Amino acid sequence: MIEPIRHRIKAHRKVRAGELVPHELNYRLHPELQKAALESLYQQIGFARSLLAYELPDGRLKLIDGHLRRDLDPDMLVEVEVLDVTEEEARVLLLSIDPLAALAENQKQLQSRLLELAPPVSPEVEAAWLAAAQAALAAEPKSVGTLPGPALFLILVTCRDEKQQVELLSRFDKEGLECKALLT
Repeated sequence: MIEPIRHRIKAHRKVRAGELVPHELNYRLHPELQKAALESLYQQIGFARSLLAYELPDGRLKLIDGHLRRDLDPDMLVEVEVLDVTEEEARVLLLSIDPLAALAENQKQLQSRLLELAPPVSPEVEAAWLAAAQAALAAEPKSVGTLPGPALFLILVTCRDEKQQVELLSRFDKEGLECKALLT
């Protein structure tokens, strides 16, 4: 018999971001691109995702997820999901949340459609989307290396739309670069 899944969320609280205790074992660094994209999303849409923490014996809340959001504006009032977990369980979550999300596979056609339907966003958010797409491509298994022949050095450029794709193909052709159009 399968054990029932325990529900570990014990409360939601609004607290000042600067009052949250950062986890000393948070191993994730947040580059400027990520920070700029989050700031831009805050301006365009607003605060839309709670932080994750657990309660210390003295009543303070210690972060598991949301360190960048905490650091952007220590005076901002943020929503925090408070978990009923031990320090050991918090460490497991700290190691697991982002890697589990990164394991998701993209449905490229749906992603393309979503990109078509999404309203215009800032250059910072577009840059974050591109960086994430490039990271996903880099993580895909490489089969090119098993083909006979010389090594190929490729660049994939994600275009806003078909018009930009055509413009870039024309420009690259004029510069004597071998290129082809792809659609996912």
